[in-house]
Amino acid sequence: MNDPWHNLRRFTQARIAQGHAGCGLPTEASLDFELAHALARDAIHQPWDIERFAEEATLIGLEPLCLSTPVAGRVQYLQRPDLGRCLDEVSRQTLLERQQPAVDVALVISNGLSSIAVERHGLALLKAIVAVYQDIPLRCGPVCLVPNARVALADQIGALLNARLSVIVVGERPGLSAADSLGIYLTYAPQVGRTDAERNCISNIRPPEGMSYQAAAAKLAYLSYEALQRGLSGVGLKDDMPKQLLD
Repeated sequence: MNDPWHNLRRFTQARIAQGHAGCGLPTEASLDFELAHALARDAIHQPWDIERFAEEATLIGLEPLCLSTPVAGRVQYLQRPDLGRCLDEVSRQTLLERQQPAVDVALVISNGLSSIAVERHGLALLKAIVAVYQDIPLRCGPVCLVPNARVALADQIGALLNARLSVIVVGERPGLSAADSLGIYLTYAPQVGRTDAERNCISNIRPPEGMSYQAAAAKLAYLSYEALQRGLSGVGLKDDMPKQLLD
């Protein structure tokens, strides 16, 4: 008997139509699940080589600024989400003392919950984002590199840089079909205390299986422009981007 679920496997990485051996999974499916689980754990616990990332960003003409949160390590990062939402005092003073003019976009990069994601895709996505912002044009501040950050940290950084928008590129929580996915979160008029309902998210950036760097950057540019025009972000800002712009 033909099982229609088997045809659907061509269109998704989700674990469907795995078959069965008695009341359990076949050996191949079981081992594949254990491998995916191990990859997800590695993605979370692997540290981010921020110094190398900063060097590579400098080579493509960007100004990286390495900052820190109070998080002491990856275990504490998982146990204390609150510590990932704020800068440590040294980093906060660093931004306060810059005394630079206001910028349109505060751009933040973090490994978040997947160091593998930012190692594989972070620099290429960053290049695509900077390129589309130059075309709009929008003025970006320094590229803030912050290991062990949570999404809300971009609110504090955006406020300290007097930015109209904050944008954070962050490693997403690994799933059992994707351990290397990046997400982008955009917030209008960033300040400490913004809620997740006031942000827009672009998810699953991990070519070739997920969204491409160019498509993600194009959508970010569209949402950034619309946010500045309408004076809002989050649930009030709908993604009505015409398909031909994405293509």
